[in-house]
Amino acid sequence: MENKLLTLWRYYPSGSIRVEEISETLQLSHKQTSRYLKKWDEEGWIAFTPGRGRGNVSTLQWKKHVEDAFEEEVVKLMEEEPIEQSSKYLMYNWSTDSKMRLMNTFHSKLGFVKESKDKLIVPKRYPFFSIHPLEAADVMSAHLVANVFNRLVSITEKGDILPELVHSWDVSSGKLRLYLKKDVRFHDGSILTAKDVVHCLEQLRTCIHYRELWEPVEKIEVKAPLIIDIHHPEGCTYILPMLTMMCASIYKESKGRTFGTGCFSLEENTNSKTTLAAFKEHFQERPLLDAVEFVQVPKDFKGIYHSHLEESQSSSVEVESDSGFGIVVMNAVPGRDSQIQRKEVRDYLHWVIAKNRHTLRDLDPRLTPNGKSILVGQDQGMTISEANRPLFTEPLVIRCANHTAKTTEWLVEMFEKEGIPVDVQWFSFADTLTRQPETLNVDLFVHGEIFESNQDFSFYHFLKNGYSPIHGLFEKGSAWKAYLDEYQHTPFEDWAALNKKLENRLMTESIMIPLYYEKRYIPFSTDIMNIEFKHFGYVDFAKLWVRPEV
Repeated sequence: MENKLLTLWRYYPSGSIRVEEISETLQLSHKQTSRYLKKWDEEGWIAFTPGRGRGNVSTLQWKKHVEDAFEEEVVKLMEEEPIEQSSKYLMYNWSTDSKMRLMNTFHSKLGFVKESKDKLIVPKRYPFFSIHPLEAADVMSAHLVANVFNRLVSITEKGDILPELVHSWDVSSGKLRLYLKKDVRFHDGSILTAKDVVHCLEQLRTCIHYRELWEPVEKIEVKAPLIIDIHHPEGCTYILPMLTMMCASIYKESKGRTFGTGCFSLEENTNSKTTLAAFKEHFQERPLLDAVEFVQVPKDFKGIYHSHLEESQSSSVEVESDSGFGIVVMNAVPGRDSQIQRKEVRDYLHWVIAKNRHTLRDLDPRLTPNGKSILVGQDQGMTISEANRPLFTEPLVIRCANHTAKTTEWLVEMFEKEGIPVDVQWFSFADTLTRQPETLNVDLFVHGEIFESNQDFSFYHFLKNGYSPIHGLFEKGSAWKAYLDEYQHTPFEDWAALNKKLENRLMTESIMIPLYYEKRYIPFSTDIMNIEFKHFGYVDFAKLWVRPEV
């Protein structure tokens, strides 16, 4: 069962055809295409008569209805094969009707499975970018990290610091002392020690993406097997909030693997399947599920978290979850030779965005147009006045990636209506995450972000960490750096005012322009219990359970 044969069926009916056209469609060489055509002829799918001489018209006659035969075979395989094997067939080049039928069949295999274990099977549309705490820069990977690893402390939405791997701490103006809980186990069975923690924190504070955040820290040392001192002699009011971030998760690297202490251990991670297994020796509450399995599905797959009951028997409810915000970033970093450095250019683009922002509702009903602030509950009260059109000496270079394609195309359309010359450059999601140099040599782009938990610290972290879309604005020597330097000596409870002041400046300078808030609506069957959202607006798998049939 070959996707190339299905593609041929979809695009070429019986009749005259040129082999060169088939080669282009199947992305094969002329010789490879001829081999495939001969093979399918011998297998009885087609009758193919090659034209005499290169470039002459050939004849293709179909002997079987390929899509019907393939669909029947895939339905059978979905019943017989493990779900992670049959999921690959959903990626084939089906017609819309066949794909919908197959996705509905596949859908019945997802959800809660009660075999020897209680397992929840959920769809994943993309592979996880990374499962290492220092590299998990996208929200899906960070969600996985949240289930596999723990941090020393956690933070609530209100800013309260709670113990996690530590049970208590002492705070002074120049030092933080942490006391680790006893007998916390990694997933490989080893016991967590202060040396493990110091190793992770040293890796974090020297990491290229986070070292500027950790500049106030001069030394981290083991004082006893379960005691760590973090020295910041010049002061660091945000030392505890900094330890709550996902990148500060504690891990152990051994024999080519990375182990955590979280409520789930990573049992398997491939492009087609990722499996989390409940960690029975977790120092906190053991998960109520035995396993969570992520299985690859097409990007347009409509997922639902459902139980072992048939969909026809199980009603569902949509649960609303925060999915973050979108902004337009004007890439006015110092030293870059571009017309976007001119404030009159940025202000004009800002005005064009502001007057068209309301049309985002027509683009996607999940998007709420937002020009007030990216900070929930805040309103900068900014009115964008009509700006004079500047002289555009060359096209604006606009960055686009798949995850921002819809809103970027909307933005391009708005600019083109105003006669603004644009040059759209496409990049992969991975390239934008790893900040490849060419992805930074652009004039503007749409960026989507979701804060981890506490908004006050997340805003600062968003601007300061090396993955930030405007990180270059705050580099040493920049006039903007003074704004971030204020945070180091301002009590954390006063950060909300600092955040609002800095955001106002970024908006006034037309560098960071709020675009939308986004919600996701996740359907759950009504017999799935204890649905709670935790990090990045994702469901907390550790709390889920399914009401059993009695």
